[in-house]
Amino acid sequence: METEGISLLNPRIPPRRLGFLSTRFQGTDGVTLEAGKWARILESTGHTVHWMAGVLDPPDAVSHLVPEAFFNHPEVAALQSKLFGVTRRDRAVTNAIHAMKDRLKDGIYAFIERFGIEVLVPENILAIPMHVPLGLAMTEVIAETGLPTIAHHHDFSWERERFMISGVQDFLQSAFPPSLPHIEHVVINSMAQKELARRFGLPSAIIPNVLDYETPAPGVDAYNADVREQFGLAEDDIFVLQPTRVVARKGIEHAIELVRRLADRRVKLVFSHPAGDEGNAYLTLLKERIADAAIDVRFVADRVSEQRGTDARGRKLYTLFDVYPHCDLVTYPSLYEGFGNAFLEAIYFRKPVVVNTYAVYARDLAPLGFKTIEMNQLLSGDVVGLTRRVLAEPALREDWATTNYELGLKYFSHSVARRKLGARLANLMGEST
Repeated sequence: METEGISLLNPRIPPRRLGFLSTRFQGTDGVTLEAGKWARILESTGHTVHWMAGVLDPPDAVSHLVPEAFFNHPEVAALQSKLFGVTRRDRAVTNAIHAMKDRLKDGIYAFIERFGIEVLVPENILAIPMHVPLGLAMTEVIAETGLPTIAHHHDFSWERERFMISGVQDFLQSAFPPSLPHIEHVVINSMAQKELARRFGLPSAIIPNVLDYETPAPGVDAYNADVREQFGLAEDDIFVLQPTRVVARKGIEHAIELVRRLADRRVKLVFSHPAGDEGNAYLTLLKERIADAAIDVRFVADRVSEQRGTDARGRKLYTLFDVYPHCDLVTYPSLYEGFGNAFLEAIYFRKPVVVNTYAVYARDLAPLGFKTIEMNQLLSGDVVGLTRRVLAEPALREDWATTNYELGLKYFSHSVARRKLGARLANLMGEST
């Protein structure tokens, strides 16, 4: 039961107007998904959420569009191309950064004034420098307004090779992330927490990525019952789902090799997502691997959307949550992940998952006791053998599914994020939890 004028995150904190800011809130990228979960949790507990970005899914009534905030805006992309892979920058580049920063500050101030924002929630823009002027603008606005801020950091510059060499190291030190007195820094894993403390001397709280484990996963219904048929799969085919963008750090070549070594004509590998924002070279490589392996692979990204509907050709569109109930196995052979949304989704839908022991999984997830098919950078015969066994034994799959779901509920449910967000707001507002 909600009480008017009181936040159920913490009864001592009155409802606040929170402003989420990022380069984009659109589609199914990890930042957009996690921001949406936070927003739903905050709104369910009495707060109001508004949005600012360069591209937006939220309606105009609750959002503020600033096109130059998008990292792929032509002017932004042109400027960013001059900042990394070099060790110095021209004065003209510095001037261009500051000019764009000032325009973005105007946009942020307009957003704050339009919706009466009381708490700022920058999503990843003070962590990974995909838009340097935006991070600088955000930092200056926080310093100038003194508005309480929960800075939600998903990825940092030191975690991406393409940001290692930089002509903007001064800006990275001052704003990615900034050290200011009224910011609560939030990271999504323990490795980021330790590195943030080591590199910047900044304390942070861990709020892991979450899913609504309190609500059972949706299943097969009248709309999505024909997913297999629409994807060209027979009922007795073994549906292996690779539910990630096609980018190199996802290690998808291991999924291809696994299917090859299973050596079963019924096994079909399905890619649910397109290539990401890193070009098509990796996709080309994968297609060559697929041809060499002579396996059956389906690319269905053009049939998977953020919501149900039809495409321009009149074909049904499905959500990723329409697809999961139909698969038999999830492959998640990522080389690196900030956390692992696809892992949480797999156990939410009670599916067995082949997971590479990337660093965050090894440190933060595996010790909790999840039952998975683990590979340690190499696809060994033991991994292939265990995969065959799991696919052949329904009782084993059910035992794993039950254990994994209970762990998800305990450690990665909305209630976990609700409690931790309440503590962050309490700290900012000077209230005890």
